[in-house]
Amino acid sequence: MLRAKGGNKKLEPLSFVHVADLHLGYTQYNLDARREDFNKAFTEVVDKTIELKPDFIVIAGDIFHHARPSNVTLEAAIKNFRRLRDASIPVLAVDGSHDSAPNTITGTVLNPLDAAGLLYYLPRHNGAYKQNKKCYIYGVPNYRTRRKTEESLPLFYEENKPAPDPELYNIFVFHMAIDFPRIKPPQMEAEAPPELLPVGFNYYAGGHVHKPSRSNFKTGTLAYSGSTETVYYDDAGIKKGLYYVEVSKNGEAKFQHVKLESPRHFVILKKDYTNMPLTKISSTAVQHVKENDEEGIIMVPVLEGTLPAEANRSEINVSQIRNAAEKALLVHPIIRLRETEIPEEVVRSIFEGELKDLKTKAFEYFLQIFSERYTRDNAEKIARLSVNLIEPLSRKDENKAKEMLESHLNAN
Repeated sequence: MLRAKGGNKKLEPLSFVHVADLHLGYTQYNLDARREDFNKAFTEVVDKTIELKPDFIVIAGDIFHHARPSNVTLEAAIKNFRRLRDASIPVLAVDGSHDSAPNTITGTVLNPLDAAGLLYYLPRHNGAYKQNKKCYIYGVPNYRTRRKTEESLPLFYEENKPAPDPELYNIFVFHMAIDFPRIKPPQMEAEAPPELLPVGFNYYAGGHVHKPSRSNFKTGTLAYSGSTETVYYDDAGIKKGLYYVEVSKNGEAKFQHVKLESPRHFVILKKDYTNMPLTKISSTAVQHVKENDEEGIIMVPVLEGTLPAEANRSEINVSQIRNAAEKALLVHPIIRLRETEIPEEVVRSIFEGELKDLKTKAFEYFLQIFSERYTRDNAEKIARLSVNLIEPLSRKDENKAKEMLESHLNAN
Protein backbone atom coordinates (compact mmCIF):
# COMPACT_ATOMS: atom_id res chain seq x y z
CA MET A 1 0.00 0.00 0.00
CA LEU A 2 1.12 3.53 -0.76
CA ARG A 3 0.38 6.40 1.60
CA ALA A 4 -0.50 9.93 0.51
CA LYS A 5 -0.16 12.82 2.93
CA GLY A 6 -3.16 14.93 3.78
CA GLY A 7 -3.48 18.09 5.84
CA ASN A 8 -3.83 18.54 9.58
CA LYS A 9 -7.63 18.65 9.52
CA LYS A 10 -9.65 16.17 11.56
CA LEU A 11 -11.99 14.09 9.45
CA GLU A 12 -14.38 11.24 9.96
CA PRO A 13 -12.37 8.17 8.78
CA LEU A 14 -13.76 6.65 5.59
CA SER A 15 -12.96 4.20 2.83
CA PHE A 16 -14.15 3.83 -0.74
CA VAL A 17 -13.62 1.84 -3.92
CA HIS A 18 -12.86 3.57 -7.23
CA VAL A 19 -13.48 1.60 -10.44
CA ALA A 20 -14.15 2.51 -14.07
CA ASP A 21 -14.46 1.20 -17.62
CA LEU A 22 -16.48 -1.96 -16.95
CA HIS A 23 -17.77 -1.99 -20.58
CA LEU A 24 -20.60 -4.37 -19.71
CA GLY A 25 -22.24 -5.91 -22.76
CA TYR A 26 -19.21 -5.77 -25.04
CA THR A 27 -19.37 -8.80 -27.35
CA GLN A 28 -15.76 -8.36 -28.41
CA TYR A 29 -14.86 -10.16 -31.66
CA ASN A 30 -18.60 -11.03 -31.89
CA LEU A 31 -18.11 -13.63 -29.15
CA ASP A 32 -20.83 -14.02 -26.55
CA ALA A 33 -18.12 -15.50 -24.32
CA ARG A 34 -16.50 -12.08 -24.22
CA ARG A 35 -19.74 -10.45 -23.09
CA GLU A 36 -19.79 -12.97 -20.26
CA ASP A 37 -16.12 -12.17 -19.48
CA PHE A 38 -16.91 -8.49 -18.91
CA ASN A 39 -19.79 -9.46 -16.62
CA LYS A 40 -17.52 -11.87 -14.68
CA ALA A 41 -15.04 -9.06 -14.13
CA PHE A 42 -17.78 -6.84 -12.70
CA THR A 43 -18.99 -9.70 -10.52
CA GLU A 44 -15.46 -9.99 -9.13
CA VAL A 45 -15.39 -6.22 -8.54
CA VAL A 46 -18.60 -6.57 -6.51
CA ASP A 47 -17.22 -9.60 -4.63
CA LYS A 48 -14.07 -7.71 -3.66
CA THR A 49 -15.99 -4.56 -2.78
CA ILE A 50 -18.34 -6.44 -0.45
CA GLU A 51 -15.30 -8.12 1.12
CA LEU A 52 -13.56 -4.74 1.65
CA LYS A 53 -16.72 -3.18 3.16
CA PRO A 54 -16.09 0.42 2.04
CA ASP A 55 -18.44 3.33 2.79
CA PHE A 56 -19.28 3.54 -0.93
CA ILE A 57 -18.07 2.71 -4.44
CA VAL A 58 -17.41 5.27 -7.18
CA ILE A 59 -17.75 4.21 -10.85
CA ALA A 60 -16.10 6.73 -13.19
CA GLY A 61 -17.95 6.02 -16.43
CA ASP A 62 -18.29 3.41 -19.18
CA ILE A 63 -20.31 1.10 -16.98
CA PHE A 64 -21.81 -0.15 -20.25
CA HIS A 65 -20.16 -0.50 -23.64
CA HIS A 66 -23.25 0.79 -25.45
CA ALA A 67 -25.65 3.60 -24.62
CA ARG A 68 -28.48 1.10 -25.11
CA PRO A 69 -27.35 -2.18 -23.51
CA SER A 70 -29.25 -5.40 -24.21
CA ASN A 71 -31.76 -6.87 -21.77
CA VAL A 72 -29.32 -9.67 -20.97
CA THR A 73 -26.62 -7.16 -20.07
CA LEU A 74 -29.00 -5.02 -18.03
CA GLU A 75 -30.28 -8.02 -16.09
CA ALA A 76 -26.77 -9.14 -15.17
CA ALA A 77 -25.79 -5.59 -14.16
CA ILE A 78 -28.92 -5.15 -12.03
CA LYS A 79 -28.17 -8.36 -10.13
CA ASN A 80 -24.73 -7.06 -9.17
CA PHE A 81 -26.02 -3.58 -8.27
CA ARG A 82 -28.60 -5.25 -6.04
CA ARG A 83 -25.85 -7.18 -4.28
CA LEU A 84 -24.11 -3.88 -3.48
CA ARG A 85 -27.37 -2.35 -2.28
CA ASP A 86 -28.10 -5.38 -0.09
CA ALA A 87 -24.61 -4.97 1.41
CA SER A 88 -25.42 -1.28 2.18
CA ILE A 89 -22.69 -0.03 -0.17
CA PRO A 90 -23.95 3.01 -2.16
CA VAL A 91 -22.89 3.28 -5.82
CA LEU A 92 -21.99 6.79 -7.04
CA ALA A 93 -21.51 7.06 -10.81
CA VAL A 94 -20.99 9.25 -13.85
CA ASP A 95 -21.45 8.31 -17.50
CA GLY A 96 -18.60 7.71 -19.94
CA SER A 97 -17.89 8.07 -23.63
CA HIS A 98 -19.66 4.75 -24.34
CA ASP A 99 -22.73 4.99 -22.11
CA SER A 100 -23.38 8.74 -22.23
CA ALA A 101 -26.79 9.95 -23.37
CA PRO A 102 -27.30 9.32 -27.12
CA ASN A 103 -29.67 12.31 -27.21
CA THR A 104 -31.47 14.68 -24.85
CA ILE A 105 -34.83 12.93 -25.29
CA THR A 106 -33.91 9.38 -24.30
CA GLY A 107 -31.04 10.26 -21.96
CA THR A 108 -28.51 7.81 -20.54
CA VAL A 109 -29.42 4.36 -19.24
CA LEU A 110 -27.96 5.46 -15.88
CA ASN A 111 -31.11 7.55 -15.32
CA PRO A 112 -33.52 4.60 -14.83
CA LEU A 113 -30.91 2.79 -12.73
CA ASP A 114 -30.77 5.90 -10.56
CA ALA A 115 -34.56 6.05 -10.36
CA ALA A 116 -34.62 2.40 -9.27
CA GLY A 117 -32.22 3.18 -6.42
CA LEU A 118 -29.48 0.93 -7.80
CA LEU A 119 -26.96 3.74 -8.21
CA TYR A 120 -26.69 7.48 -7.70
CA TYR A 121 -26.02 9.16 -11.05
CA LEU A 122 -24.30 12.33 -9.85
CA PRO A 123 -24.85 14.66 -12.89
CA ARG A 124 -28.60 14.00 -12.75
CA HIS A 125 -29.08 15.54 -9.33
CA ASN A 126 -29.27 19.19 -8.38
CA GLY A 127 -25.73 20.38 -7.73
CA ALA A 128 -24.28 17.13 -9.15
CA TYR A 129 -23.10 16.02 -5.74
CA LYS A 130 -23.65 13.71 -2.78
CA GLN A 131 -22.58 14.76 0.69
CA ASN A 132 -22.56 13.36 4.21
CA LYS A 133 -20.61 14.06 7.41
CA LYS A 134 -17.51 12.34 5.96
CA CYS A 135 -17.19 13.48 2.37
CA TYR A 136 -18.37 15.58 -0.56
CA ILE A 137 -18.56 13.80 -3.94
CA TYR A 138 -19.11 15.78 -7.15
CA GLY A 139 -19.46 14.28 -10.65
CA VAL A 140 -19.62 15.61 -14.21
CA PRO A 141 -21.12 14.11 -17.39
CA ASN A 142 -19.06 13.03 -20.39
CA TYR A 143 -19.20 15.09 -23.60
CA ARG A 144 -17.25 12.66 -25.86
CA THR A 145 -14.97 15.18 -27.60
CA ARG A 146 -12.55 17.88 -26.45
CA ARG A 147 -14.36 20.62 -28.36
CA LYS A 148 -17.71 19.71 -26.80
CA THR A 149 -16.14 19.36 -23.35
CA GLU A 150 -14.53 22.79 -23.53
CA GLU A 151 -17.85 24.27 -24.66
CA SER A 152 -20.22 22.47 -22.29
CA LEU A 153 -18.35 21.70 -19.07
CA PRO A 154 -18.01 25.38 -17.99
CA LEU A 155 -21.77 25.75 -18.50
CA PHE A 156 -22.35 22.66 -16.36
CA TYR A 157 -20.19 24.22 -13.63
CA GLU A 158 -22.30 27.40 -13.79
CA GLU A 159 -25.50 25.41 -13.23
CA ASN A 160 -23.92 23.01 -10.72
CA LYS A 161 -21.22 24.96 -8.93
CA PRO A 162 -18.52 22.68 -7.44
CA ALA A 163 -18.40 23.34 -3.69
CA PRO A 164 -15.73 21.20 -2.01
CA ASP A 165 -15.77 21.53 1.78
CA PRO A 166 -12.33 21.86 3.47
CA GLU A 167 -13.80 20.16 6.55
CA LEU A 168 -14.61 17.01 4.51
CA TYR A 169 -12.81 14.63 2.15
CA ASN A 170 -13.65 15.84 -1.37
CA ILE A 171 -13.89 13.60 -4.44
CA PHE A 172 -14.26 14.76 -8.07
CA VAL A 173 -15.59 12.04 -10.43
CA PHE A 174 -15.09 12.32 -14.19
CA HIS A 175 -14.62 10.27 -17.37
CA MET A 176 -12.07 12.09 -19.52
CA ALA A 177 -8.49 11.77 -20.67
CA ILE A 178 -6.70 14.77 -19.19
CA ASP A 179 -4.02 16.31 -21.36
CA PHE A 180 -1.03 14.86 -19.50
CA PRO A 181 1.42 13.03 -21.82
CA ARG A 182 2.75 10.91 -18.95
CA ILE A 183 -0.76 9.51 -18.33
CA LYS A 184 -2.64 9.73 -21.63
CA PRO A 185 -1.80 6.97 -24.16
CA PRO A 186 -0.34 8.36 -27.43
CA GLN A 187 -3.27 7.04 -29.52
CA MET A 188 -5.90 8.65 -27.27
CA GLU A 189 -7.19 12.17 -27.82
CA ALA A 190 -7.26 14.25 -24.65
CA GLU A 191 -10.80 15.35 -23.86
CA ALA A 192 -9.91 18.13 -21.43
CA PRO A 193 -6.99 20.33 -20.41
CA PRO A 194 -6.03 20.19 -16.71
CA GLU A 195 -7.38 23.71 -16.22
CA LEU A 196 -10.96 22.47 -16.67
CA LEU A 197 -10.85 20.45 -13.44
CA PRO A 198 -11.58 22.59 -10.37
CA VAL A 199 -9.29 22.93 -7.36
CA GLY A 200 -10.19 22.01 -3.81
CA PHE A 201 -10.60 18.26 -4.18
CA ASN A 202 -8.57 15.58 -2.41
CA TYR A 203 -9.18 12.80 -4.92
CA TYR A 204 -9.86 13.07 -8.66
CA ALA A 205 -11.47 9.74 -9.66
CA GLY A 206 -10.95 9.30 -13.40
CA GLY A 207 -12.20 6.95 -16.07
CA HIS A 208 -11.48 6.45 -19.80
CA VAL A 209 -7.73 5.77 -19.51
CA HIS A 210 -7.47 1.99 -19.24
CA LYS A 211 -4.07 1.89 -17.55
CA PRO A 212 -4.14 2.39 -13.77
CA SER A 213 -2.13 5.37 -12.56
CA ARG A 214 -1.91 7.76 -9.62
CA SER A 215 -0.13 11.10 -9.33
CA ASN A 216 -0.23 14.43 -7.49
CA PHE A 217 -2.65 16.88 -9.08
CA LYS A 218 -3.74 20.37 -8.00
CA THR A 219 -4.89 20.04 -4.37
CA GLY A 220 -4.93 16.25 -4.25
CA THR A 221 -4.43 12.98 -6.11
CA LEU A 222 -5.38 12.21 -9.72
CA ALA A 223 -6.19 8.52 -10.14
CA TYR A 224 -7.26 6.32 -13.02
CA SER A 225 -8.29 2.87 -11.83
CA GLY A 226 -7.96 1.37 -15.32
CA SER A 227 -10.32 -1.04 -17.07
CA THR A 228 -11.61 -4.31 -15.60
CA GLU A 229 -11.18 -6.34 -18.81
CA THR A 230 -9.19 -6.09 -22.05
CA VAL A 231 -11.18 -3.69 -24.24
CA TYR A 232 -8.44 -3.18 -26.86
CA TYR A 233 -5.62 -5.63 -27.44
CA ASP A 234 -3.17 -2.88 -26.44
CA ASP A 235 -4.67 -3.21 -22.94
CA ALA A 236 -3.70 -6.88 -22.70
CA GLY A 237 -0.57 -6.41 -20.61
CA ILE A 238 -2.14 -3.92 -18.21
CA LYS A 239 -3.09 -5.05 -14.71
CA LYS A 240 -6.89 -4.99 -14.33
CA GLY A 241 -8.39 -3.92 -11.05
CA LEU A 242 -9.78 -1.24 -8.75
CA TYR A 243 -8.49 1.29 -6.24
CA TYR A 244 -9.30 0.87 -2.56
CA VAL A 245 -8.75 4.10 -0.64
CA GLU A 246 -8.72 4.45 3.14
CA VAL A 247 -8.74 7.95 4.64
CA SER A 248 -7.74 8.50 8.28
CA LYS A 249 -9.08 11.18 10.62
CA ASN A 250 -5.93 13.21 9.84
CA GLY A 251 -6.82 13.31 6.14
CA GLU A 252 -4.10 10.84 5.20
CA ALA A 253 -5.09 8.46 2.43
CA LYS A 254 -3.75 4.97 1.79
CA PHE A 255 -4.13 3.67 -1.75
CA GLN A 256 -4.20 0.05 -2.82
CA HIS A 257 -4.70 -1.17 -6.39
CA VAL A 258 -6.57 -4.47 -6.02
CA LYS A 259 -5.90 -6.85 -8.90
CA LEU A 260 -8.71 -8.84 -10.54
CA GLU A 261 -8.15 -12.52 -11.26
CA SER A 262 -11.06 -13.17 -13.65
CA PRO A 263 -10.02 -11.28 -16.84
CA ARG A 264 -9.30 -13.55 -19.80
CA HIS A 265 -5.68 -14.08 -20.75
CA PHE A 266 -4.51 -12.45 -23.99
CA VAL A 267 -1.32 -13.42 -25.82
CA ILE A 268 0.01 -10.76 -28.20
CA LEU A 269 2.43 -12.11 -30.81
CA LYS A 270 4.26 -9.20 -32.44
CA LYS A 271 6.78 -10.12 -35.11
CA ASP A 272 8.62 -8.18 -37.82
CA TYR A 273 8.40 -9.96 -41.18
CA THR A 274 10.56 -7.52 -43.15
CA ASN A 275 12.73 -9.20 -45.83
CA MET A 276 10.82 -12.49 -45.47
CA PRO A 277 9.59 -14.02 -48.75
CA LEU A 278 5.84 -13.76 -49.19
CA THR A 279 5.52 -17.55 -49.40
CA LYS A 280 6.98 -17.88 -45.89
CA ILE A 281 5.09 -15.13 -44.07
CA SER A 282 1.81 -17.01 -43.65
CA SER A 283 3.47 -20.32 -42.74
CA THR A 284 5.75 -18.61 -40.20
CA ALA A 285 2.79 -16.86 -38.59
CA VAL A 286 0.91 -20.18 -38.44
CA GLN A 287 3.87 -21.83 -36.72
CA HIS A 288 4.11 -18.92 -34.27
CA VAL A 289 0.44 -19.40 -33.35
CA LYS A 290 0.83 -23.15 -32.84
CA GLU A 291 3.84 -22.65 -30.57
CA ASN A 292 1.91 -20.30 -28.28
CA ASP A 293 -1.43 -22.09 -28.22
CA GLU A 294 -3.03 -22.30 -24.75
CA GLU A 295 -6.44 -23.32 -23.47
CA GLY A 296 -9.03 -20.54 -23.53
CA ILE A 297 -6.74 -17.66 -24.45
CA ILE A 298 -7.26 -14.96 -27.03
CA MET A 299 -4.25 -14.78 -29.30
CA VAL A 300 -3.47 -11.70 -31.37
CA PRO A 301 -0.71 -12.21 -33.95
CA VAL A 302 0.46 -8.77 -35.10
CA LEU A 303 2.32 -9.01 -38.42
CA GLU A 304 4.59 -5.99 -38.80
CA GLY A 305 7.29 -4.92 -41.24
CA THR A 306 7.55 -4.30 -44.98
CA LEU A 307 6.42 -6.70 -47.70
CA PRO A 308 8.66 -7.66 -50.62
CA ALA A 309 8.37 -5.63 -53.82
CA GLU A 310 5.14 -6.19 -55.80
CA ALA A 311 3.51 -8.07 -52.90
CA ASN A 312 0.39 -6.81 -51.13
CA ARG A 313 -1.39 -7.54 -47.86
CA SER A 314 -4.29 -9.36 -49.54
CA GLU A 315 -1.93 -12.23 -50.36
CA ILE A 316 -1.45 -13.12 -46.68
CA ASN A 317 -3.46 -16.23 -45.77
CA VAL A 318 -5.33 -14.75 -42.81
CA SER A 319 -7.77 -17.66 -42.63
CA GLN A 320 -4.93 -20.15 -42.24
CA ILE A 321 -3.42 -18.10 -39.41
CA ARG A 322 -6.81 -17.74 -37.72
CA ASN A 323 -7.44 -21.48 -37.75
CA ALA A 324 -3.97 -22.54 -36.63
CA ALA A 325 -4.77 -22.90 -32.92
CA GLU A 326 -6.59 -25.83 -31.34
CA LYS A 327 -6.92 -24.68 -27.71
CA ALA A 328 -7.30 -20.90 -27.92
CA LEU A 329 -10.76 -19.36 -27.73
CA LEU A 330 -9.85 -17.12 -30.67
CA VAL A 331 -6.96 -16.13 -32.92
CA HIS A 332 -7.37 -12.59 -34.19
CA PRO A 333 -4.61 -11.66 -36.70
CA ILE A 334 -3.77 -8.00 -37.25
CA ILE A 335 -1.90 -7.27 -40.49
CA ARG A 336 0.31 -4.21 -40.24
CA LEU A 337 2.63 -5.14 -43.06
CA ARG A 338 3.48 -2.18 -45.25
CA GLU A 339 3.68 -2.58 -48.98
CA THR A 340 7.05 -1.66 -50.46
CA GLU A 341 7.66 2.03 -50.21
CA ILE A 342 9.04 4.20 -52.97
CA PRO A 343 12.74 4.79 -52.33
CA GLU A 344 13.41 8.10 -50.60
CA GLU A 345 15.66 9.31 -53.38
CA VAL A 346 12.85 8.82 -55.92
CA VAL A 347 10.41 10.81 -53.80
CA ARG A 348 12.99 13.55 -53.34
CA SER A 349 13.69 13.73 -57.07
CA ILE A 350 9.97 14.16 -57.74
CA PHE A 351 9.21 16.82 -55.14
CA GLU A 352 12.42 18.86 -55.03
CA GLY A 353 12.31 20.02 -58.64
CA GLU A 354 11.56 23.75 -58.81
CA LEU A 355 10.30 23.89 -62.40
CA LYS A 356 7.38 21.53 -62.06
CA ASP A 357 4.01 22.56 -60.70
CA LEU A 358 2.36 20.65 -57.87
CA LYS A 359 0.02 18.65 -60.13
CA THR A 360 2.91 17.39 -62.21
CA LYS A 361 4.81 16.35 -59.11
CA ALA A 362 1.74 14.62 -57.70
CA PHE A 363 1.17 12.80 -61.00
CA GLU A 364 4.75 11.50 -61.03
CA TYR A 365 4.43 10.40 -57.40
CA PHE A 366 1.17 8.48 -58.05
CA LEU A 367 2.61 7.03 -61.26
CA GLN A 368 5.58 5.65 -59.34
CA ILE A 369 3.23 3.97 -56.86
CA PHE A 370 0.82 2.45 -59.38
CA SER A 371 3.54 1.32 -61.78
CA GLU A 372 4.56 -1.31 -59.22
CA ARG A 373 1.21 -3.05 -59.59
CA TYR A 374 -0.27 -2.15 -62.98
CA THR A 375 0.82 -1.88 -66.60
CA ARG A 376 2.27 1.45 -67.67
CA ASP A 377 -0.94 2.49 -69.48
CA ASN A 378 -3.20 1.61 -66.57
CA ALA A 379 -0.83 3.20 -64.06
CA GLU A 380 -0.92 6.46 -66.03
CA LYS A 381 -4.74 6.43 -66.16
CA ILE A 382 -5.10 5.82 -62.42
CA ALA A 383 -2.42 8.40 -61.58
CA ARG A 384 -4.16 11.01 -63.72
CA LEU A 385 -7.51 10.19 -62.12
CA SER A 386 -5.98 10.52 -58.64
CA VAL A 387 -4.64 13.98 -59.44
CA ASN A 388 -7.93 15.11 -61.00
CA LEU A 389 -9.89 13.95 -57.96
CA ILE A 390 -7.99 16.31 -55.66
CA GLU A 391 -9.87 19.40 -56.82
CA PRO A 392 -13.50 18.19 -56.41
CA LEU A 393 -12.67 16.44 -53.13
CA SER A 394 -11.08 19.59 -51.72
CA ARG A 395 -14.31 21.44 -52.62
CA LYS A 396 -16.34 18.59 -51.06
CA ASP A 397 -18.03 18.14 -54.44
CA GLU A 398 -18.90 14.48 -53.92
CA ASN A 399 -21.14 14.31 -57.00
CA LYS A 400 -18.31 15.42 -59.30
CA ALA A 401 -15.88 12.97 -57.70
CA LYS A 402 -18.42 10.16 -58.04
CA GLU A 403 -19.02 11.07 -61.67
CA MET A 404 -15.29 10.93 -62.43
CA LEU A 405 -14.91 7.54 -60.70
CA GLU A 406 -17.89 6.07 -62.55
CA SER A 407 -16.55 7.39 -65.86
CA HIS A 408 -13.18 5.73 -65.18
CA LEU A 409 -14.84 2.42 -64.28
CA ASN A 410 -17.04 2.46 -67.39
CA ALA A 411 -14.06 3.22 -69.59
CA ASN A 412 -12.28 0.17 -68.20
